[in-house]
Amino acid sequence: MTLRSMCLHTAAMGVRTSAVHPLTRTGSVILRRYAYKKGDGRRTFSRPQFPRDLTANPHTPNTATMSTRRISAYLPDEEVFGRSARFHNSFLIAPDEALEFARKNSGEKGLPEIAVSPAEGKFLHLLVRTIGAKRILEVGTLGGYSSIWMGRALPEGGEIISLELSDHHAQVARENVAKAGLGNVVKIIQGPAADSLKTLQPGDEPFDFVFIDADKDNNLTYLLEAKRLTRKGAVIIVDNTVREGAVADLSKTDGPNEGVRKLLAHLKTDTELSATTVSTIGERVWDGFTYILKL
Repeated sequence: MTLRSMCLHTAAMGVRTSAVHPLTRTGSVILRRYAYKKGDGRRTFSRPQFPRDLTANPHTPNTATMSTRRISAYLPDEEVFGRSARFHNSFLIAPDEALEFARKNSGEKGLPEIAVSPAEGKFLHLLVRTIGAKRILEVGTLGGYSSIWMGRALPEGGEIISLELSDHHAQVARENVAKAGLGNVVKIIQGPAADSLKTLQPGDEPFDFVFIDADKDNNLTYLLEAKRLTRKGAVIIVDNTVREGAVADLSKTDGPNEGVRKLLAHLKTDTELSATTVSTIGERVWDGFTYILKL
């Protein structure tokens, strides 16, 4: 029985399957899962995707074709990974009045619901503590939710400079930050971030940590300014750099996706920075962030 007929026979029996070419060195999955029991709550594909060369001659794998077929078998429904995130958060993130106020107040004041999730906020908090950051630069304040998470990780005398385009957003963020008792720690500068960044100087105390979560079109501008304003060994996080896989789809030429691509292209050649992108699935969508270290 051939590889293909074996898979089709197994599928006919209602068994969830995947196939791996026997000669692949890494054992990568090159066929999509396509048979599943009805109602198992997982996104699946309706039929197998066979690399032509493998179907014709399974002993002569075409690496170019195989590389395009290596995919994860399925993604869970949003309800599933949302439930998983909330489950983990119930153990690892305690209820917090100030953070809840920030989310509620931001929503009531009409701010878009695009702040980092609680798990992402906790991750930023842990990163700041891990590297012992004292000065933080944030590009994109929104309602100050991430500012609160990071501000609480700072030592005595630490500060956050947060840049926000919208005057309304900045005002709401000041309310939220004050409620958290961080009014003297978080300084919010209102105006176009690209302009505000030019007015900042590293001085005797350059920034230790940067979080970039603003308009994606200007990612590269923000990165270059962050590089100028930080010390060696500083960490720069650029959020939303996966965008449900759209960044890797070159047919999508909108500003945000092109902005991320320009960022990645620069990182490829900048010998003073080292970076990696981490994909995430949490309470909302498939996305990710790029972690950058200034060498």
